[in-house]
Amino acid sequence: MNEKYVEALEQYDMEVRAVRKGRGSWICETDQGCRLLKEYRGTARRLEFEDEVLGRLDTRGSLRADRYLRNREGGLMTVTGDGTRYILKDWFLDRECNIKDGYEIRQALSRLAMLHSQLRKIEFKEEWNMGSILSGPLEEELERHNREMQRARNYIRSKRKKSEFELCVIGSYQMFYDQALEAVQGIRELWPGAGELPAEGGGQYGSGQFGSRQYESGQYGTGKCLKLGPYQDDQDALEAAEVQPPGQKDRKPLYLCHGDLDQHHVLMGGSYTAIIEYNRMHLGIQISDLYRFMRKVMEKHGWNLDLGLSMLDSYERVLPMEPKERGCLYYLFLYPEKYWKQLNFYYNANKAWIPARNTDKLRGLEEQQQARNSFLKRLKADCKGCV
Repeated sequence: MNEKYVEALEQYDMEVRAVRKGRGSWICETDQGCRLLKEYRGTARRLEFEDEVLGRLDTRGSLRADRYLRNREGGLMTVTGDGTRYILKDWFLDRECNIKDGYEIRQALSRLAMLHSQLRKIEFKEEWNMGSILSGPLEEELERHNREMQRARNYIRSKRKKSEFELCVIGSYQMFYDQALEAVQGIRELWPGAGELPAEGGGQYGSGQFGSRQYESGQYGTGKCLKLGPYQDDQDALEAAEVQPPGQKDRKPLYLCHGDLDQHHVLMGGSYTAIIEYNRMHLGIQISDLYRFMRKVMEKHGWNLDLGLSMLDSYERVLPMEPKERGCLYYLFLYPEKYWKQLNFYYNANKAWIPARNTDKLRGLEEQQQARNSFLKRLKADCKGCV
């Protein structure tokens, strides 16, 4: 071993028996089990946040996580002579979740519900006030996507000679854009004037600890962490947090979320499931994790209604959803995310040559509409009047 990562490995108290190259990393077989070494480009503060949260998870049973390991000096980050920064963490040699296998899909969602349930019990701390954790409201992100779709459509309309892809966009744009508008408006109306405080759990209400917390500049365009409707300043917000009942209905259910969940981040062990890569963990609506995983599966399975319902059942057997959370899930599925991705990719790429597969993807979205609408109709019916 004569590469630069050797210097990093030498700073950990373990015997390295074998090393092989992974995807942007090094997989190490050691006397203490499997470890993964990779370069790190984030901040030390973010790393400490992830480590503290992962350290509070109960991973003794069927749920596992890739927790960070400290070097001999007690640091989570190891810097080599050339200035390169590395992190080392527990790793698993298990394969990724097979989204063609219904059993593995349902098991993955059951474990996701376990993860969400544990994350709800973790109190959010003052020192976790970072831009990467306190992301903007979901509806603001979707509104930005809407503007990007409009920009791409306007560009296409201005062209005299249109490609097959561009004609396909023009033909289907209004249908998908109307869905996007309805989804954004629906999410806004679920929690009108809701406070952007973490939801009930782990003593997060009542303590008032968020009353004085500030956002890093620009997260909401105001420079402030809190959006508490009628309250005008931090002192009012502090007092309100102390007197408002925990179950206040207009409160957004904000908890820690994985932030980037898909089949690549779910590893299927023999007696456990490992959910890995928490580098996008943030405070948000946990249903977005469920949506992200389910959408990819549903697209692969042609929006199979029975499969969709069985996935929801697997999640809710562990962590039942509130009616408004189910409503949020409905609006996330209603939003034409894949359509937006195609338009945004087109607008930001070389428009002189558009791959034929991009046109095929757009046509595929149109062909799946009937099955997708059936799933949306059933999901909406289960929202108990919230949509």
